[in-house]
Amino acid sequence: MTVQLIDPEVIGGTEEEPRLIGSECGRCSTVTFPRQRSCPRCTSEDVHARELATRGELWSWTIQCFAPKAPPYLPGGVEQFEPYGVGYVELPGEVRVETRLTESDPERLRIGMTMELTLIPVPGAADTLTYAFRPVEGDE
Repeated sequence: MTVQLIDPEVIGGTEEEPRLIGSECGRCSTVTFPRQRSCPRCTSEDVHARELATRGELWSWTIQCFAPKAPPYLPGGVEQFEPYGVGYVELPGEVRVETRLTESDPERLRIGMTMELTLIPVPGAADTLTYAFRPVEGDE
């Protein structure tokens, strides 16, 4: 089976070593994700693509415990819904990224823990990968 990334404008690198693609302003150095055509801080159009760090700290999180009400958010129907983690990961000196988390057990998540970028299948599309962050093993 051939696997593809959900959006090559958002995820670069390889399947083994993915990188999120943001943008950086040439005028004020503001970093954004996803990539933008102009700077949200100074409105300059002098922005360029920038690969972001692959590790950061969990800044905030929650567990999505109930199924969305309608398609396309629920491939397979309500019966197949499984809770999942959602959070913000702060990439040092760059930006906070809103992301799916690979961990859904609240006992295993804490603000400030080290997280790393990974790829997961898009729900309902096993041949397409999207980004998520997972806890770094051994992080205390």
